[in-house]
Amino acid sequence: MVTLNTDRIKDAVKEAFFRICLRMDDDVEQKLSELADKSEGLEKFAFGIMTKNAEIARTKGFPLCQDTGMAVVFLDIGQDVVLTGEYVEDAVNKGVREAYVNLRKSVLSPLERLNTEDNTPAVIHTRIVEGDSVTVSCMAKGFGSENMSRVFMLTPADGTDGIVRCVTQCMKDARSCPCPPVILGVGIGGTMEKAALMSKHALFRTLGSLNNDAKLAELEAHILKSVNALGIGAQGLGGPTTALAVFAESYPTHIAGLPVAVTVQCHASRHSVTVIKGEK
Repeated sequence: MVTLNTDRIKDAVKEAFFRICLRMDDDVEQKLSELADKSEGLEKFAFGIMTKNAEIARTKGFPLCQDTGMAVVFLDIGQDVVLTGEYVEDAVNKGVREAYVNLRKSVLSPLERLNTEDNTPAVIHTRIVEGDSVTVSCMAKGFGSENMSRVFMLTPADGTDGIVRCVTQCMKDARSCPCPPVILGVGIGGTMEKAALMSKHALFRTLGSLNNDAKLAELEAHILKSVNALGIGAQGLGGPTTALAVFAESYPTHIAGLPVAVTVQCHASRHSVTVIKGEK
């Protein structure tokens, strides 16, 4: 058994959100720069603006986007870890609160529409896993893209062709709203909420990574080709790059169902994964 004070989780959350709101992931910025070099017309212009925006944010300390997002945190807590200190969700929210001191606060009550004024509470997903460490995965989720996300309750007869069709339709309906080129997280199977959770968790993968499941990797490539054939292009200005990647996760489901969820992520793809080892 090891111990881990939740102050360390708070610090990891604070550092993660402050960094990802101001600095684009290196892999995404490099990909956008490559696309700016080889694209043509309005799409080349759009990619140039995106890379310039990322450079200004990185060098001047400005947010990548005016929508600094709602904080989403996945906590994978090793079963051999004993947490000490304040309640873990309070620690997470304290980290978010401290990170967003000088960033836009976008969180409010859903009916009264009263702002909480500190961007909390975060959306926290916690699970117990094997091991003696805690993995803290943070995502700043803007709602230009989140509002375009969807859940589809397909039938088994729809099969993989139905999955491709519904994900493609999701992006066809979204058009320029989620600031394409997007990254699409797709959750397949389980129940309605399990599919949605997988679709969001899938977005923590690194751009260019291959799915460990060969069938899912093939499906990802098929969906990416279908979505890019829409011709929406960067920022909706037209072109062959509507999506940068499709990342999918799956889970066994009921014999009568085929749940499919799509989480749409903007090109900034603001996320971070930190592993904190416990102390003996």
